[in-house]
Amino acid sequence: MNTLLIALCAAVGLSAQAADIPAGVYKLDKAHASLIFRVNHMGFSNYTARFTRFDATLQLDPAKPTAAKLDATVDATSLETDFPTPEVLDFNAQLRGKDWLDAGTFPQMTYRSTKIEQTGKNTAKITGDLTLRGATRPVVLNAVFNGGYPGMEQDPNARIGFSVTGTLNRSDFGISYGIPPPGSRMGVSDAVEIIIEAEFTGPPPGRKPAKPE
Repeated sequence: MNTLLIALCAAVGLSAQAADIPAGVYKLDKAHASLIFRVNHMGFSNYTARFTRFDATLQLDPAKPTAAKLDATVDATSLETDFPTPEVLDFNAQLRGKDWLDAGTFPQMTYRSTKIEQTGKNTAKITGDLTLRGATRPVVLNAVFNGGYPGMEQDPNARIGFSVTGTLNRSDFGISYGIPPPGSRMGVSDAVEIIIEAEFTGPPPGRKPAKPE
């Protein structure tokens, strides 16, 4: 999903410690980002997997946080699990297959914010359009701004960081395989939990980089 789905990130009201962060375009620091998802497996556990290739761009003016714009892409073929015996069953390939992501036909997921609402000093609700497996549906993410700075000698560009969570129903995107029938837990939940950790790097103080193409 990311998103995220993503997933994955948002602009929120900045705390006083980060009030001097410059406005401009912020790009995902892929070395300090993760995108995982969890589904309930038969009521026994929350099975966890991840996407290893994703990117995001955030256009942000700290003076107008609700006007920020987020665009993210996820490579659906980069899904990875912790399945222990790939020589017996290539579970990664199974989940990328037609019953699930159908990544061969739909190799990319996208998320574009459409509305950002500040819900607290350092929190926000992001509504955006997620395109997954050829279907586009609104998905809400909840973001926490973890902090930032305008730059320093060792890291001259501005840096900001977020923790983001959300939930979607996979059946909304045509992925209904294995959903338990009503009254049963024998299967894999329709609900998919999204968990994103992301840092972004931006312009140096007083200077904006060129907007992304």
